[in-house]
Order: sequence, then C-alpha cells, then structure tokens
Amino acid sequence: MSTAATPAAPSGRFDRLDALRGLAIVWMAAFHFSFDLNDFHVLIPFQNFYADPFWTRQRVCIVSLFLLCAGLGQATALHGRSGGPQFGARFWRRWGQIAGCAVLVSLGSAWMFPRSWISFGVLHGMAVMLILARLAAPLGGWLWPLGALAIALPQWVQQPFFDSRWTDWVGLVTHKPVTEDYVPVLPWLGVMLWGLAAGQWLLAHRRSVLAGPLPRVAAPLAGLGRWSLTFYMLHQPLLIGALMAWRWLHG
Repeated sequence: MSTAATPAAPSGRFDRLDALRGLAIVWMAAFHFSFDLNDFHVLIPFQNFYADPFWTRQRVCIVSLFLLCAGLGQATALHGRSGGPQFGARFWRRWGQIAGCAVLVSLGSAWMFPRSWISFGVLHGMAVMLILARLAAPLGGWLWPLGALAIALPQWVQQPFFDSRWTDWVGLVTHKPVTEDYVPVLPWLGVMLWGLAAGQWLLAHRRSVLAGPLPRVAAPLAGLGRWSLTFYMLHQPLLIGALMAWRWLHG
C-alpha cells in the first residue's frame, strides 16, 4: 500500500523542477484570487496591493520563483548539448507560445484596464529573457556575477529616456510605470541567469537534487507545473468570471 512519502514513478522529466514550478503557480493563483476579491470589494478591510509590503513582497517572491524555475529549465534543456545549437525548433515553438500569450495579455488588459494596460509584464519579460539566457548560457560560472550586475544596475542607473512605453522594458526607469504588471529585463534577467547558473551547477555536481524521485504527495504540483502557461492564461478569466457570477447571483 502506497503512502504520501512513496516516490512517484520517474516520468522522464525533471519532476522536482515541475513541482517547484507548480508551487509557484499555486502561490500566484492565491495571490491573484486575493487581488480579485479585493477588487470586487469582498475583502474587508480594503487592501492596497500596490503599496502594502505584505502584498508587494509576495509579488517579488512569486516572480522570482517563476524566473528561477525558467532559468533552471533552460539549464536542463541545454544539458548535454555541448557543441550543439543554442536554439532549436523546440525552443522556438515554446518561445512562440509565450510571446503569443504575451500579446493576448496586452490586448486583454487594454480592454479591462485601459489606463494601466500591460505593455511589458511577466510573459513579455520571459520572452526576451529566454533568448538572452540562451545566448549567455556558455558563460558558465560567469553567469553568477553577470546576474548580480543585472540585478544591481537599475539601482545605479536611472534615465528619463527609459520612462516611455517604448523603452521602459529595459528597466532603467526613474519611476515605475502605471501598469497592472511590470517585469522589465533589468533587474529580472539577473534572477533567470542565477537560475540558469544554479541549474548548470546542480546538473554537473548534484544532479539528484533536480532528477531525484518525487514524493507522491507532490505529484499534483508536478502535473500542474507541466501546464504552467495554460494555467497562467486561464486562471484569471475563470476567477474573475466566477466572482462576477457570484455577484450577479447574490444581487
């Protein structure tokens, strides 16, 4: 008889990484549901998701976890490809899905939030950063200081030139733009590069950390993590739709 601690059967994937990504998804969904409840004035007292450190720090942690997972994922995708191409058909297929969903997010947010629509959110950022991470992957151990530089640079350099919608994606802004989601290349590229560097080191020295068996209790998280983009695109429309239906039913 199996127990919750019994390892799940290997799937040919890095199930532990999928589970970590699934954990990020659950945390994100809980955060967004709290935001939606607040937006529908269900939470009392009213919460300021844009300024309250309790919420803003959670957002930083959630985005960081997603980008770390993305960096780890790039390390596993490139592992064993010494001398092989940095960009293959599989990469561009997945990249096209992310970029296409980023466009849909912009269009949907422009309809719902015309004054604060998303021009460069997490999917837009990931689409750019994935290409940069692939190009930087051969740097190996130099990814650590390069990531640190990417994280620190916006603290040292801010220029009004980068404050427009056309340039704020770089991240060297003097003030955060008015938008529902903003994940610029700097400093967030640094987090993905650290994930890539950590993945390369783990695969070379502690492969079992990523490739080891997964406890059965975590199997649902791994399954969710394999469908992260689909979940990301569907969860908010479903949550908002459910809240609108609840409001309509309860007058």
